[in-house]
Amino acid sequence: MQIMSPEPEFVVLLDELGKPIGTAEKADVHTKDTALHLAFSCHVYNESGQVLVTRRALSKLTWPGVWTNSFCGHPAPGESFEGALHRRAEIELGIDITDIEPILPDFRYRAIDSSGIVENEICPVYRAIATDAVNANPEEVEEWAWLEPDLLRTAVEAVPFVFSPWLVMQLAELSV
Repeated sequence: MQIMSPEPEFVVLLDELGKPIGTAEKADVHTKDTALHLAFSCHVYNESGQVLVTRRALSKLTWPGVWTNSFCGHPAPGESFEGALHRRAEIELGIDITDIEPILPDFRYRAIDSSGIVENEICPVYRAIATDAVNANPEEVEEWAWLEPDLLRTAVEAVPFVFSPWLVMQLAELSV
């Protein structure tokens, strides 16, 4: 039996004004000199109003083992944000989401991981509701928890170094 390697993922490269200028393989983009590219973040809530936080898998290239928002990703070339959000929610968390709404449509950040890898993204931030139980993919998520939004904000303010830099920056702009 021949083992097929997965198809490479592509990301959308952007100019400084946020206009698409090409594509590149995701595996080749995140380096010590990462080109500006399109991404997204999503904060998922349950019916009780709690927000889902996840701890990135220890095998992740950037920020391994760091607590962050529910999930993140990159829309494929030609893919809508809504389509990408549904795709990544299923891949990372094994969930379907509804009531998707943008909450920080112009969010942009640049951050450098302790390994020197740079994140350089225009990264609209969304809010969504989970419709089923989390069944996290261990290649993406080490662990997860549902928190009251005020507790998340308190934790991020107390120990920001435990959380991803994009979550810290997002919460500074949001009332989660």
